[in-house]
Amino acid sequence: MSLGGGGQQQLQQLSQEIQAIEEEVEELEADVASLRQEQTEIEEAKEALDVLETGATVQVPLGGDAYVRAEVKDMDEVVVSLGGGYAAEQDSDAAASVLDEKKATIDGRIDDVQAEIADLSEEAEQLEQQAQQAQQQMMQQQMQAQQQPQDGEQ
Repeated sequence: MSLGGGGQQQLQQLSQEIQAIEEEVEELEADVASLRQEQTEIEEAKEALDVLETGATVQVPLGGDAYVRAEVKDMDEVVVSLGGGYAAEQDSDAAASVLDEKKATIDGRIDDVQAEIADLSEEAEQLEQQAQQAQQQMMQQQMQAQQQPQDGEQ
């Protein structure tokens, strides 16, 4: 059974599939990094809720790395994003609960993405093994093809 030109084509196809998987894994890893950043921001917000008191001075981001100092008027009035462009004013405890729920959701998303990364990595490993086997088979066939004329000369 000869791989011939088809063997080279098979190797190229396997290589392209492996590359596509590796690119997808990179994108998913970037997603995980982004989700971890969200986790950090949530943890920082929860810490601020625990530490800040009414009358405390804070720096409020304006955007573009510009900040303004402001005084916390009332820690019992915390505005928390609920998602989908909606926000609600809540007391500190309720705001902390919302943040805990967000963090739990993000934890679940990270677990899902990491499981997908593991599946893709396993698939890439299997494809690499197939590529190695195909390459070995091609090399054996080339060696056999080179030996045949020599055998005929004897």
